[in-house]
Amino acid sequence: MMKSKKKVKVKKVALKVLFWACVAAIILITLIPLLYLVSSSFKRIVDIMNPDKLFFFVPTLKNYIDVFVKYDFIKPIYNSLIVSVGATLLACIFGLPAAYSIARYNQNKLSFIILAVRIIPAITFLVPWYIILSRVHLTGTYLALILANLLVSLPLIIWIVTPYFKSIPASIEESAFLDGCSVYGSFLRIMLPLSGPGIFTAAILSFIYSWNNFLFALILGSARTKTLPMAVFSFISYTDVNWGGLMAAAVVITFPVILISLVLQKYVVSGLTAGAVKG
Repeated sequence: MMKSKKKVKVKKVALKVLFWACVAAIILITLIPLLYLVSSSFKRIVDIMNPDKLFFFVPTLKNYIDVFVKYDFIKPIYNSLIVSVGATLLACIFGLPAAYSIARYNQNKLSFIILAVRIIPAITFLVPWYIILSRVHLTGTYLALILANLLVSLPLIIWIVTPYFKSIPASIEESAFLDGCSVYGSFLRIMLPLSGPGIFTAAILSFIYSWNNFLFALILGSARTKTLPMAVFSFISYTDVNWGGLMAAAVVITFPVILISLVLQKYVVSGLTAGAVKG
């Protein structure tokens, strides 16, 4: 009996050690590129290329000054905010009623279509979308980029919020109907407030996707509507690459996403998991 208990304890300790070793490996794999990116953004180009300056170097803000002064990154930030916020708002306006309808009326066929659209790569829609928008002279506009991002953001929000609506007991709505509340009133006054964490999570993920999207901005955008991912190419030419400016620009793009993830991590996790719990 004593030997068997010792074996069980050894196995538990071994599993814990293995678990934390895997966690440490994942953290290192994730953090090392990020730390290198941030540190390189404060280096001169010659220091970036010099392996002896990997850890010890004289920091400089020149790269960030170039990003905001020489390359005028304020405009791409403004453009990215317009596109990301616009796509997220439209996705919520159209996606939340659709998710409610699928959840409450068991529209399984529509749910399957939404799932199929969610799985299909975004590049599949790019060519027909470009032809349609070019014929109505919308290419190179904010509306074109917002509508293009909506193709991905809308199914994403429906996919996340639908199980959250399903987890809310139908008896709550039935009580509201008995008190004279309409379907629209129940949706606005009961379902949306109770589904707040799920909606919040879906909106954050939609915003992050639109913020980081490069392909739609490349094909459907213009110099006037250039977003942050497109602005990064200002540091790349046929003959040279401004590595310092490129690193600083990458930090500018990545920082809002990391900040949102760190600050709102608790709400995102709770929003994703709560929809899977029936009750």
